[in-house]
Formats: sequence, C-alpha cells, structure tokens
Amino acid sequence: MSPKARAVLALGLAQTMAWGGSYYIPAILAAPMARDLGLATPTVFAIFSAALLLSAFIGPAAGRAIDRHGGHWVLMASNLIMSAGLFTLGLAQGFFGLCLAWALLGLAMGMGLYEAGFATLAKLFGAGARGPISGITLFAGFASTVAWPFSTWLEAHYGWRGACMVWAVIMPLLGLPLNGWLLPRRAEAAVAAAVAAAPAGRPPGLLALALLAYVFAVAGFTSAAMAAHLPGMLTLAGASAATVVLAGALLGPAQVGARLLEIGVLRRWSPLVSATLANATHPLGVLLLMLWGAPAAIAFVLLHGGGNGILTIARGTLPLALFGPAGYGGRTGWLAVPARFAAAAAPVLFGLLLERFGVAAMWFTAALSLAAIASLAILARITREETR
Repeated sequence: MSPKARAVLALGLAQTMAWGGSYYIPAILAAPMARDLGLATPTVFAIFSAALLLSAFIGPAAGRAIDRHGGHWVLMASNLIMSAGLFTLGLAQGFFGLCLAWALLGLAMGMGLYEAGFATLAKLFGAGARGPISGITLFAGFASTVAWPFSTWLEAHYGWRGACMVWAVIMPLLGLPLNGWLLPRRAEAAVAAAVAAAPAGRPPGLLALALLAYVFAVAGFTSAAMAAHLPGMLTLAGASAATVVLAGALLGPAQVGARLLEIGVLRRWSPLVSATLANATHPLGVLLLMLWGAPAAIAFVLLHGGGNGILTIARGTLPLALFGPAGYGGRTGWLAVPARFAAAAAPVLFGLLLERFGVAAMWFTAALSLAAIASLAILARITREETR
C-alpha cells in the first residue's frame, strides 16, 4: 500500500472516530445528560459551544507543532486527552464537572480534528496532499452516520454515562494504532524528494489571509446554521414532515457525493474554482426555495449539502494551493479561528433571524455566500498578479 493510501486509510478512520466521539455526541446525549444533572438542555449546548471556541484557540499551536514535528504525536495526544475528557464527562455530577469535561474535549478537538489531519498530510506530502485531504474528508463524511446510531444504541442500553465510557475506551484503543503506527512516518523516497524540491510558496499577504478567513467563516456559519435549523426552516417553507425527514436523510449523501466529485473531476481544476462553485450552490438552493417553496426542499438540501461537502475539503486545499506547504499547520490553525467562532454563534444568531423574518432569513446566508464568491475572485486576481 502506498504512503498516500495508508495515510488516507489511517487518518480517515481516525477522523471518523474523533468526530463521532466529540463533535457529534451532544446531538444524542445532551438531553439525557441535562435531565440527569438537573440542567437545562440549552445549558449543555452552551458548554459545548464554549468547547468549540476553546478548540479554535488551540488550533494554531497544534498546527505549529505539526509543522515542526509531524502529526503523529499531536494526534496521539489528542486521542488520550479526548479519552480523558469522555471519562470525565461520564463521571460528571453537575455543572462544573461538565465544564471540566468539555474543556478537555475542546482541547482535544483543537488538536485532533480536520485542521490537524490536513496539516499532517501537508507535512507528509507537500503540494501533493490535495488528494489525501479529499480522501480523509470522504471517510469522515460518514461520522454522523456511524456515530449517531451508535451513541443512540449505547445510551439506550447503558445510559449516557455508559456511552461516554465506551467512547472513552475506543479513543486510545483505535486512535493510537491508527495515528501512531498505521499513519506513515514519512513519504516514500520519491515523494519526499518531490516535497523537498517543491518551491516554498508565496508568503501570504494580510489581505489574502483575511479574504480566505472570511470564506471559511461563511462556510462555518452556514453549515452550523443549517445543521441546527434545517428541519425548522424547511417546515417554515411549507414542507411536510415526511419531506423534512427525507431531506435531512439526504444531507449526508449529498456531502459525500460532492466529495467524490471533487476527487474524480474537480481535482483537475484549481481549488479556487471548486471553492467558487461550492459557494454558489447554497445561494442557488435558496433562490429555488424562495421561488417554489416546499417542492424545492429536496433540491435545496442537495445543493447545500454538496457545496458544504466540497468546502470542507477547501479548508485544507485552498491554503496549500495559495501559500504552499511551508508553515501550513500554523496558518490553517489561525484560519480556522474565525470559522469556529462563526460556527459557535450560528445556531443562536440564525435562530433569531428565523424568528424575526421566517424563511426569508435564508437571504442572509445566501448573501454571505455571494460575498464569499467575491472574496475568492479577489484572491484569484491576487494570485494571477503575483505569478506574472
């Protein structure tokens, strides 16, 4: 098996597990957790949002460590800290125990989710990391598909505490072998020589970094807003309960299908092109929904999900294409900060917009995406001018 195939297999499985045992836990366990601890369910989600903000601050330091030493030790440490956080969560007796547990999980998420995986691949394969980055997002696209039923089954049989304990055991049991031994320590000689011979890339200007950070923040906001409010928004648009359920079920396949398109077709183009096309899908879906209402619900979900799937890949491939592999980990860590802040704020802010404006609130997310397209156009112009 080639180093790239091994890296995709190892990181793809490890990322699926890491997302499933952290980011996707509250959707299933927050309500029983709140009941047992005598807290309101929104309080549990607020603590989770705080953990996401903490992970944003951890990301740059984790990325710099990967730039210097490679990703193995950082990713393995994230597995151990995530396990400790899950054990602490399973033992929590109240608000402060919950805060401690999610502080550990926030630390682990900042060290071990996509940005860390992308930085590890950039360290291994340099400019040739685009394919592996797409590959691991294809694996991890099934994280909710796997984790939500698994956590539901665990909670039904062992309670929410037992579910946390099982996830706590899984993290080091599977994560350490995947990140420590199956993941290549270095690329094959030919790949390593190509990485060493690659140009260092352009030092990023402040404008280029700001534009790219905005693009990622829009993607984070829109994704989190739809994840929290998609069923309610489609109901406001007039969709039936059956249509809402079907649409929700199609969101994951739409993301995975778009990632397959990126791997098979769009990889021939610049990541700027694929990111521009991906940002256009959400406004197009909004336009269809506004014109035709409920009959366009499925089309909206397919368009939004497809664009979101490709934009996840763009978080890894755009900084690599624009600025090169040198300093990639620290740079992507900083670029992720506004995106995670936006994602943390999105459920509350978009919920308020829905209450005030109804389904017309979708024009707000559409406008954000159109502005992201304009930002990418400016980035493309900057790139062309610098290569003349």
